[in-house]
Amino acid sequence: MSKEKHDADVAFIKALAELLRENDLTELQVKRDYAEDDSLNVRVSRHHPAPVQAQQSMAAPQPQAYAAPAPRAEAAAPDMPEDPAAHPGAVTSPMVGTVYMQAEPGAAPFIAVGQPVKEGDTLLIVEAMKTMNHIPAPRSGTVKRILVEDGAPVEYGAPLVILE
Repeated sequence: MSKEKHDADVAFIKALAELLRENDLTELQVKRDYAEDDSLNVRVSRHHPAPVQAQQSMAAPQPQAYAAPAPRAEAAAPDMPEDPAAHPGAVTSPMVGTVYMQAEPGAAPFIAVGQPVKEGDTLLIVEAMKTMNHIPAPRSGTVKRILVEDGAPVEYGAPLVILE
């Protein structure tokens, strides 16, 4: 392996690690093909330190909400924020990707807070692996909250919109 190729691979791996940190992801896997029988497979992952996990579990008590109803009552107290994923009108991401609020740059967004939507209307787009996936409204209702920003990365199961 040439020194230039090695340096480029190291820089590429550092860039992946930076992406992981900037977007608060836990794992990223990439395969880079150079030639027919020459490739680089990289898997970068990180483990959040315990204090961060404690903060996350306080902000998102979803696993406890299903396991034991008592902690859920505490989570509804005024000093604790409500978990949007536990809201009955939450529309969650069916995949990991990037959220887009409009069909193309400069176009009007698909939805706005307070707007009525019908079942099947496009709420937003999640781009995954260069494929634009329209996320439809699972039922008719009114958009109460939009929980993501245009261009933001999302994880599987992350709440996107609240419909009531």
